[in-house]
Amino acid sequence: MAERETLLKILDLARWAPSGDNTQPWRFEIVSDDHIAIHGFDTRDWCLYDFDGHPSHMAHGALLETLRIAATGFGLEARWTIRPGCPDTAPIYDVKLQEAPGLAPDPLLPHIKTRVVQRRPMRTTPLTDAQRERLAGAPGHGFQVQFFESFAERFAVAKLLWGNAQVRLTCPEAYAVHKKIIEWGARFSKDRIPEEAVGVDPLTAGLMRWVMQSWGRVEFFNRYLLGTVAPRIQLDFLPAMACSAHVLLRPLRSPKSLGDCVAAGVAMQRLWLTVADLGLYLQPQMTPVIFRWYAQSGKPVSASPGMNRAVASLAGRFDSIVGADIQAPFAFFCRLGFGPAPRSRSLRKDLQDLMQV
Repeated sequence: MAERETLLKILDLARWAPSGDNTQPWRFEIVSDDHIAIHGFDTRDWCLYDFDGHPSHMAHGALLETLRIAATGFGLEARWTIRPGCPDTAPIYDVKLQEAPGLAPDPLLPHIKTRVVQRRPMRTTPLTDAQRERLAGAPGHGFQVQFFESFAERFAVAKLLWGNAQVRLTCPEAYAVHKKIIEWGARFSKDRIPEEAVGVDPLTAGLMRWVMQSWGRVEFFNRYLLGTVAPRIQLDFLPAMACSAHVLLRPLRSPKSLGDCVAAGVAMQRLWLTVADLGLYLQPQMTPVIFRWYAQSGKPVSASPGMNRAVASLAGRFDSIVGADIQAPFAFFCRLGFGPAPRSRSLRKDLQDLMQV
């Protein structure tokens, strides 16, 4: 049996798991000395990017894996199950903990809090064979890792991201999300992305802040003043070229259940923590993956037919770069590289604000 104080310390580490736009779609409940319930939710009702709740479900998986790793630091083994009868919009994960004599702390434990997003350009230092091997094995059974490292491959990805950014920055449905998730004038943020971590220079950030006060301003700048060019250069094209590699996490079989999406989140977090263990930094590039999910399902991204046609075209370009057919499952896309640590980052809500009871 673990004391409540120990469980709180484990949860205090687990809360550092990543989530889309730092939404932290979970609340914690200590049921007993050996039982924690994770009350999950998703943001599909307001967030264009939370397609069918899948990104939130992946975040739940990342949280559960982070909790498991954190528990090893206290000599505890954590196992989780999905509580039957809960809707996918509000899943509950039951985590049981038991003492495991001789259990060593997981080697990834030191990186739980230092794992961070790097949105700015990094060095193009190539990965070594040993680093590539570690990354390929990090996600575990049921997943494979595909690397895009050459100049030509990085340029192809840069063009793909450039195209996706055009949709991202001109889609009314996406604007509503972007307006909500950035904390302007901040270096750190407990529940959003701070302005300094967005990845643009101060002048562009100031202009973005003013323009994003209304959709009318966004439309005007996009139509008459090339409003998407500076953000796409700074947020998409240059970072895509300035990195060691782009990495795609691919499930070996198509996900068919909530559990499959959660498993992808577990694999994602193991990959990300391994990146940190190797002294590299990572930036998720999920827009191409999410737009491809829309294209695969036939569901519209926007009320605009032109936007939906663009998304379908971009999905085809992504498939061509990867060498896959439209039905092949993709889980997580990112870039990684070497460089200094980011000066700005998202933090997390205080543990007391994440407790269910």
